[in-house]
Amino acid sequence: MSTTADTAVQHATGVSPSGRLKRGDPDLARRLQREVRGDVLFDSFTRGRYSTDASIYQVDPLGVVIPRNETDVEAAINIARSAGAPVLPRGAGTSQCGQAVNEALVMDCSRHLSALLALDAERRVATVQPGIVLDHLNQALRPYGLWFPVDVSTSAQATLGGMAGNNSCGTRSLRYGNMVHNVRAADAVLADGSRHRFGLLDPDVRAHDTDPRYRELVTQLQALYGREADEIARRLPRVQRKVGGYNLEFLAPASDGHAPNLAKLLVGSEGTLAFFQRIELELAPVPERRVLAICHFPTFRSAMEAAKPIVALSPTAVELVDASLIRLGREIAAFRPVMDRLVRGGPEALLLVEFADNDADARHTQLERLDALMADLGHAHGVVPVTSAHDQSAVWGVRKAGLNIAMSMKGDAKPVSFIEDCAVPLDDLPAYTERLSEVFRRHGTIGTWYAHASEGCLHVRPIINLKQSDGARRMRAIAEEAFALVREYKGSHSGEHGDGILRSEFHEAMFGQRLVAAFGEVKRTFDPDNLLNPGRIVDPPRMDDRTLMRFGPGYQPIPLQTGLDWSEHGGFAGAVEMCNNNGHCRKFDAAVMCPSYRATGDEQHLTRGRANSLRLALSGQLGRDALTSAAMHDTMALCVGCKGCKRECPTGVDMAKMKVEFLHHYHQRHGYRLRERLIAHLPRYAPWASRMGPLLHLRDRVPGFPSLSERLLGLSARRRLPRWHPRPFRERGPLGEARTGEAVLFADTFNRWHEPDNLRAAVEVLNAAGYRLHLPEAAQSGRPLCCGRTYLAVGDVTRARAEAQRTVRALLPMVERGLPIVGLEPSCMLTLRDELRTLLPGTEAENVASATWLTGEFLAAERRAGRAPLELLAAEGQKILVHGHCHQKAFDALAPALETLAWIPGAQVESIDATCCGMAGAFGYEREHFDASLRIGELGVLPAVRSAPAEACLVADGTSCRQQIRDGAGRDATHSIRVLQGQLRFGGRCE
Repeated sequence: MSTTADTAVQHATGVSPSGRLKRGDPDLARRLQREVRGDVLFDSFTRGRYSTDASIYQVDPLGVVIPRNETDVEAAINIARSAGAPVLPRGAGTSQCGQAVNEALVMDCSRHLSALLALDAERRVATVQPGIVLDHLNQALRPYGLWFPVDVSTSAQATLGGMAGNNSCGTRSLRYGNMVHNVRAADAVLADGSRHRFGLLDPDVRAHDTDPRYRELVTQLQALYGREADEIARRLPRVQRKVGGYNLEFLAPASDGHAPNLAKLLVGSEGTLAFFQRIELELAPVPERRVLAICHFPTFRSAMEAAKPIVALSPTAVELVDASLIRLGREIAAFRPVMDRLVRGGPEALLLVEFADNDADARHTQLERLDALMADLGHAHGVVPVTSAHDQSAVWGVRKAGLNIAMSMKGDAKPVSFIEDCAVPLDDLPAYTERLSEVFRRHGTIGTWYAHASEGCLHVRPIINLKQSDGARRMRAIAEEAFALVREYKGSHSGEHGDGILRSEFHEAMFGQRLVAAFGEVKRTFDPDNLLNPGRIVDPPRMDDRTLMRFGPGYQPIPLQTGLDWSEHGGFAGAVEMCNNNGHCRKFDAAVMCPSYRATGDEQHLTRGRANSLRLALSGQLGRDALTSAAMHDTMALCVGCKGCKRECPTGVDMAKMKVEFLHHYHQRHGYRLRERLIAHLPRYAPWASRMGPLLHLRDRVPGFPSLSERLLGLSARRRLPRWHPRPFRERGPLGEARTGEAVLFADTFNRWHEPDNLRAAVEVLNAAGYRLHLPEAAQSGRPLCCGRTYLAVGDVTRARAEAQRTVRALLPMVERGLPIVGLEPSCMLTLRDELRTLLPGTEAENVASATWLTGEFLAAERRAGRAPLELLAAEGQKILVHGHCHQKAFDALAPALETLAWIPGAQVESIDATCCGMAGAFGYEREHFDASLRIGELGVLPAVRSAPAEACLVADGTSCRQQIRDGAGRDATHSIRVLQGQLRFGGRCE
């Protein structure tokens, strides 16, 4: 694709630049649909979602197949071969170098081909399918005291097939080696459709193997090695972190306990030689005890000089975090607490040093030796030991997110991955990094540095704007100088992330003409028709070919008058482009993100998938009016607005807010249905509906009425509607005496009209804590104030802004008097803290937002300040099980709520470790989303509630959460403020 306009035409017409096959070719799609049980997806939106990986590249595939089983894989490969269609195996799509994108039929193994097939715990051997995620595998191995030790930073989303394809390394490769050292064998399909087991080579393959294709492969490969052995020995870098080209050294004849192994040749081949179906892995015992030390350095150079002597102490890992990542980490809410607690002062670099030993005395000795070494190097008192497992996990979480933290930089200039995993000997690391920094300076930029100091493999990313016409030129110039330095130091230009488009073209300079010719011979031996991921490793394109890049020639977002303020990101498109495709949202162990993906396993219903679709639509690459199309509506439909990505995505992608913006434009074009109007205008008609409650409640009592409401309004007949309370909250302030202070109680729509006893409990608790409460009212209307949440839910930004203006006018005088605004409903109060700023940018809204608290946050902060005394009666042995609202988690507001409940003497407070409940406001009431709502709930919260003891007190501060727990688990949950109220009055069991 040469221009944005060309790209749009290609998506619309399906014309492939090569002319070999049409993208989205209907004939190929029909053939696949007839013979493949899994999904066959050839539409432009799906192809767009699979056109990128975590690299800078974008290549529109022919189509996507999601095989359901191994038979599907073989059928799809055979059909592709007969059609002349290239095939690209794909796992999580997190590759850094462009090896997971191609003009090919993409085969996504991550959804269904993800099983642990066999485990021999005694021999420490496991057989897996290629789509299994590393963390999932290790979770299954944990009961046996085993793990797969190639612990890449993307372990929560990286698949074993992708790791084998890239020859991944990981943080602890110093002890455990690379992927190639831990793969025993592989069952794989070749491009000709034949399936073979690749592993240790029999000394006499002709006598013991009757498969002519396999014998042919072995004979040719043995001949190649015999001819090129001296050149292989001469040209391969003398560092462990070498993953470029093909692993020809593993073809060496048996000697000194070594035996040739064809599986190790396939490792690192990036899907160019064979399609993995099963991989046999060597496992390791889990170290029972680890200790971590954070070594602080005043200069970057001093950290580099310390790497080699620290490695001599036999640690399992030595990882670098530089000053830029320290600064950015402190700016990200998810990482700020650990950075503030464990990083002293303002160091220019940190080395994270880990020792693993089951002997406590040995670990203590190792820390003492490290402390002494640091003192000898002139850095006395520069070691912060981290001994608790919780803190170690938090520190490694920051390190694992290093790439994504770096990519959180605002603006078009980003740290770009193209030389980031070069590896040099440790002796040369200080000089290499200093000289490379000088290269950056000559080209007018700087780099971010982090990762594997133990192996001389530092992830360095120069900051470049690839949207500018000279960005690719600068990138290439830096790459050529950097790779020349690496060769001078006898290092490797591919030290972890493979070759792909980025580095394949530099193989001749690194390995020489003879080995590059040998790579080509290996490729032709396995894949003579060049159908498996062509153009990677062998016969590659230029790495600076902008027509292959995400921000190619002519890339330009279409003009758009946005509803919300996106100026912080340089516009709506800039916010969307913050997604760098790292796949962090594919995690299944994150606090919240991404619930719809966890429930479906579908790239379409993933934060990354939505962001890609938005970016392509906003730049015209999906054709005219794609932004407001039905396909885009389907793409955004299962986003539940949980805000998990706002906190957990290290680059800060806020898909919940993006969905509001999308719906704003969609409904401007298509209008609002009756259901959407009912949802949006709830605060306006609530006073009337409250009086008509008994009549409205007939909907859930009269047979046939639920089905009728489903047909007329699209509200699921299987879901009871919220009940209107006969005595809504109509109190007027002020209430209580100001023994401690004064506050504003914001009565949200949901608690005011549906659960007013929660607000009355808040009055009682806050009064008991000594606060006089003011209940704000609109100056020119008797209608209660509203945060605008219901309007935002359907994208009606105009009316949401009007509600925000009313609310700000009413609250501002009290805020200017220094009064805090306190409320109960997370979705409402955190709308005032968050979306209010983008609805009404300016000082007034900012002041209101900054003064807004949930009751738990407010009470906890006041008590820590020595105020808000609450005398609570004991509840000895009472278990309190808390489900946190997604927005509470996104704004780190759950911990204070737990803190206030822990004030109850004798209570045992426990938080449910789960993602979103699935209700998500109106989402769970909608006919088409009812099943998805319950699937999300079944991921964690509903099973936890069902299994809780009958006498447990269930707490959920979100109105929607309480409804989902009642409908999905048949149990009642209460707001935390009601629990505190009960302990003011009665003590004993929580009510």
